[in-house]
Amino acid sequence: MSSNRAKVAIYDTTLRDGSQREGISLSVADKLHITRLLDDLGVDYIEGGWPGSNPKDVMYFDQVRELELRHSKIAAFGSTRRKGIAPEDDPNLKAVVAANTPVVTVVGKTSMLHVTDVLQTTAGENLKMIEDSLAFLKGQGREVIYDAEHFFDGAKLDMEYGFDTLAAAAAGGADVIVLCDTNGGSMPWEIAEFVFRAHELFPEAQFGIHTHNDGEVAVANSLAAVRAGAVHVQGTINGYGERCGNANLCSIIPDLIIKMGVPCLAADGNLATLTHLSRAVAEIANLAPDTHLPYVGKSAFAHKGGIHVAAMRRNVDSYQHIEPELVGNETRVLVSDLSGRGNLLSKAEELGLNVSTDEAVSVLNEVKELESGGFSFEGAEASVAVRLHRASPAYEPLFNLLDFTVIVEDRRGRGQLAEAMVKLDIDGDIVHTAAEGNGPVNALDLALRKALLPKYPALRDIQLVDYKVRILDSENATGAMTRVLIDSYNGSERWSTVGAGTDIICASWLALVDSVEYGLSVAEASEAQLSAIINR
Repeated sequence: MSSNRAKVAIYDTTLRDGSQREGISLSVADKLHITRLLDDLGVDYIEGGWPGSNPKDVMYFDQVRELELRHSKIAAFGSTRRKGIAPEDDPNLKAVVAANTPVVTVVGKTSMLHVTDVLQTTAGENLKMIEDSLAFLKGQGREVIYDAEHFFDGAKLDMEYGFDTLAAAAAGGADVIVLCDTNGGSMPWEIAEFVFRAHELFPEAQFGIHTHNDGEVAVANSLAAVRAGAVHVQGTINGYGERCGNANLCSIIPDLIIKMGVPCLAADGNLATLTHLSRAVAEIANLAPDTHLPYVGKSAFAHKGGIHVAAMRRNVDSYQHIEPELVGNETRVLVSDLSGRGNLLSKAEELGLNVSTDEAVSVLNEVKELESGGFSFEGAEASVAVRLHRASPAYEPLFNLLDFTVIVEDRRGRGQLAEAMVKLDIDGDIVHTAAEGNGPVNALDLALRKALLPKYPALRDIQLVDYKVRILDSENATGAMTRVLIDSYNGSERWSTVGAGTDIICASWLALVDSVEYGLSVAEASEAQLSAIINR
């Protein structure tokens, strides 16, 4: 879609509003790291925090000045002066000025409910607080952004007063007046109506939008505001924020650029870094990345249904709304009991394996049968890769299991003991090893490694990094079907394998063997074979 719209400014508030999400606590180093990532993307403003609220934000503003940012301006956040205090004497405004940022953002009350019940002041005094505070900061030579908190709710309660507060902000010299849906309960058509009305009343003013996601429409509300004339959009990476979160910039930015044809990043910004940014911020915040986020989620361009994959093999646009590479993501094909042969052929191509249609059908039938028995391959793509590898006529197994034994004892004076014995056929040599571990699976893993390491020294680099067990039919109590997922890592790749059965040790063995075979195949196979990254 093409557009003649002028550029819309993107204002990121992940470091302040986003950090108000339950479970997030960012260090100064974390905030500086995210600042660099946002600057690489090309956003216009980065709100660093509230220097009047805590020492950590003061430290951030001291240190962020040392960064050589190419695109972004740093904003300090604060509130209007307190009632009965001159702006120059207000501790909050003094802290904002001391942060020495080129931009300051000030929040003020728009709703009479907050004026009377929260600030406990008069309507007239609140208007003076807004105008005086902004005029003071403009007098300090700062670019001033005014956040009209609770604007939409306030205008619904008292429309005249709601717009009076905007007039006070304009009189105070605000460069941008941001209309805030602070409680997140407004609908897109309400947002559009009020933004349009604000433009009619104040045609010279620049308006922005700040929405929360309590009604699950924060992104839609932000886009509706832009269509109604907003030139400034506030939000957070991954939609992080208090309660249900803020508007998600990882959706808004590509929606504006790709869908609406509205530029919103610096001219040399890089939309293709968006997926990396999303996942990096999640890791920095110590949160699991949301795999189902639009545009940037791991599953955003993942295809599972057989007819979908078959269609995409003919035309990739048949089941994708954009090219995922535009936002730094990628197409993924999942393999499950819903797959068709196209899923297996696509997965083989992704892995660099030369697999015939008959071989793919054979593996597909195996996958469907195993999934009916409790396996799940869509989260264990290395187990699919191993089965495709085994389907090749030239395949030779790395080893064959002859038998294994696992003993778990509780000995007086020694406590619990797990011991495993493994007997393998490795190229015609019978190797019999034993090992003790802190549990039966650990002992089995150690015994297997002891047997294989002389022949396959690359196994030293492969580590088991996660082990998950899921009970599939809990009504059968201790006789239930068990699914085991194992994650392994060799220093550069991470992959997942699966096993299932009524015996948790046997299920673990199946996942363990797949993991070892996949890891060793990657280490020893040619680049044309198992060199693709699994579960990236």
